[in-house]
Amino acid sequence: MFPTLETERLVLREISRDDAEGIFACFSNENVTQYYGQDTLENMEQAKAFVDFFANSFKEKRGIRWGIEIKGTKGIIGTIGFNAWSPKHKRAEIGYEIHPNQWRQGYTFEAVSKVIEYGFSEFGLTRIGAVVFTDNEASNKLLTKVGFLKEGVLRDYMYQNEDAYDTYVYSLLKYNR
Repeated sequence: MFPTLETERLVLREISRDDAEGIFACFSNENVTQYYGQDTLENMEQAKAFVDFFANSFKEKRGIRWGIEIKGTKGIIGTIGFNAWSPKHKRAEIGYEIHPNQWRQGYTFEAVSKVIEYGFSEFGLTRIGAVVFTDNEASNKLLTKVGFLKEGVLRDYMYQNEDAYDTYVYSLLKYNR
């Protein structure tokens, strides 16, 4: 059963095929994908493939991805979740994106805080990691604000538009919060 989470202003819920338009709105926007390490989407079929990828990841216990929806509205404004989930080693990496129309309103902070809480309490994680482009100032500030510690730099770790970029590695430990 896919868990639905709520915050003061948001519902984090399972992503369905009906959300392909919201997925496309985010991942076809170069402001979103510039720090994502993947190509910008060009059509709805690619967005539908993302929906399927997220569903299969959950079924296969490799990760979980929620759609971020503002309470009282219809449609997602972004996604958030865990990838590289290793139940045996009690760790996962957090990832998220939100449409630029919703930037700097505190929605990502709200969603990240809730997902971290859920990861430690319900998934039994002891470590949540994050890998972020060094140039992604907003995400780097957000992770620090939530309590993540920067562990180091991975040089030429991610490619975007065929160029290599350095990333920071962050972690948040259950017992050091």
